[in-house]
Amino acid sequence: MDETRKALFVRLAEADTNRLDQAAATTGKSKRQLITDAVREHLTDDGLVVGRVSLREDPDEVMTPAEAARLLKLDEPAVIEAAERGELPARRLAGQWRFARTAVLAWLDPA
Repeated sequence: MDETRKALFVRLAEADTNRLDQAAATTGKSKRQLITDAVREHLTDDGLVVGRVSLREDPDEVMTPAEAARLLKLDEPAVIEAAERGELPARRLAGQWRFARTAVLAWLDPA
């Protein structure tokens, strides 16, 4: 869908920006996509939509190379190569690489 885009700059509380960062990391969606989805879901021509049920599916703790690549926004071969070099926390089980979501996110966070 070809849509004209218009810049939007907002200041959010630190807790809200942290929540947005976490949602982006967890879902693999960009912040722009998360905001776009929220606007489309909660703001209509009739005003603010309230009263919908929100279901949240927790992401799997153990990820395949493809899922880890999506989380890190890399291609799968790059993720596997990083795991083989020991640069990315992973385990090889039954001949297949597996990644713990919390370990990957902790590795990514320099703090």
